[in-house]
Amino acid sequence: MADRRTFNVVILGVGFLFIFTAFTTCGNIEQTVIKSLENDTFTGSGYHSLGIIYGVFSFSNLLAPAVVAVIGPKISMFLSGLLYSGYIAVFIVPSTWSFYLTSVLIGMAAAMLWTAQGHFLVENSEASTINRNTGLFWALLQCSMLFGNLYIYLDWNGQTEISDSSRKSIFTSLLVISVLGTLSFLILRKMHEEEEMLSEDEGQSLLSARTLYKQRANTAVKDVKSEFRMILQLLKTKTILLLSACMAYSGLELSFYSGVYGTCIGAITQFGAAAKGLIGISGIVVGIGEIVGGGLFGLLCKNNRFRRTSVVFLGMIVHFIAFYLIFLCVPDDAPVVFKTTTQNTPYLTPSVSIALLCSFLLGLGDSCFNTQLYSILGCVYAEQSMPAFAIFKFIQSVFAAVAFFYSGYLLLSWQLLLMVILGFTGTLCFFVAERMQNIILELQEY
Repeated sequence: MADRRTFNVVILGVGFLFIFTAFTTCGNIEQTVIKSLENDTFTGSGYHSLGIIYGVFSFSNLLAPAVVAVIGPKISMFLSGLLYSGYIAVFIVPSTWSFYLTSVLIGMAAAMLWTAQGHFLVENSEASTINRNTGLFWALLQCSMLFGNLYIYLDWNGQTEISDSSRKSIFTSLLVISVLGTLSFLILRKMHEEEEMLSEDEGQSLLSARTLYKQRANTAVKDVKSEFRMILQLLKTKTILLLSACMAYSGLELSFYSGVYGTCIGAITQFGAAAKGLIGISGIVVGIGEIVGGGLFGLLCKNNRFRRTSVVFLGMIVHFIAFYLIFLCVPDDAPVVFKTTTQNTPYLTPSVSIALLCSFLLGLGDSCFNTQLYSILGCVYAEQSMPAFAIFKFIQSVFAAVAFFYSGYLLLSWQLLLMVILGFTGTLCFFVAERMQNIILELQEY
């Protein structure tokens, strides 16, 4: 049983590794690619697309548990992967209508994918292995930041504009990778209890597969209302209310490191012809920070309650250091310039080493917050995993969507200030939520 669970967690991580090698690379470069398009009819914005994705994602999360309950986590992840692949394919022959249509579809797909992932991960974990499995999955997932971005660096280094042939070759490669990740979900194994239930149901329904399907569908549909009521009930709990501030902050910093910071680096005038290639290197270094954080704070942490507060505090500190260095070294107009490089002069001369150090700190801090949010939700809401993870992704993606929409208009200093305020508030609220859980556990022991 343990081997089967470990196999499932590894395959789950590998599938996400492939899909998000394609998607995170796409998100990191799409605004820069759009700036370089030799197509006067295309009027899309990478920031707006990502904002639509996370906006649709946020509200789809409220219904995602019902969909996953009907068709199961395995099929949910497979269908979602197909829609992710469709979004990547749009960049091969871009058009505005298909760009925004697939943005809506991938928002719905992401809700199913992440809700199913959270449920599947908890289903294949126990209290003693949830931290290990979370760290293992997170480390595999964040390897996705390495390979696609390495390709971007090798292909773009020294280029000031992205040619059509370069764009087509990059996104064709990313499409193949995404499809491979999607297919990997088909080899996930059912748990032993599920196989016994399946065999029993099939034995009773040999004469009518359609009857069997209807029985399962009807049972799942009956769970829809109860799942939705559970989401509403959990939204009223003190723990979720406290953690919501931390979840909201994770949305702001997600949008910043995944879509905004790379665009800023690519627009810095002082980096010259190296600027576009540095977008790929920055993505790689963010991924290294994510992997280091996932390994140290997921796989190696044994005392969950103590480590969660310590790791979240560390995440806040490293993010604040990164924000301060970015404030000093990156021009204030870097996120908002279009078809030009930056015009403003930063307080300090931009440095490649400092820019990449900030990339590492952004990735490390993000893994601190996310691994511990997954851990505390998995422990506190082990019996309501799907609605709990749906709430997490709902709050995170609402704030990510808002951040993507304002990223093309607000100067960098204002974006950093918003993250500092919410980051401090979210960390404080996480401490209170963790303390509440410790008190509850202590009372249960007496």
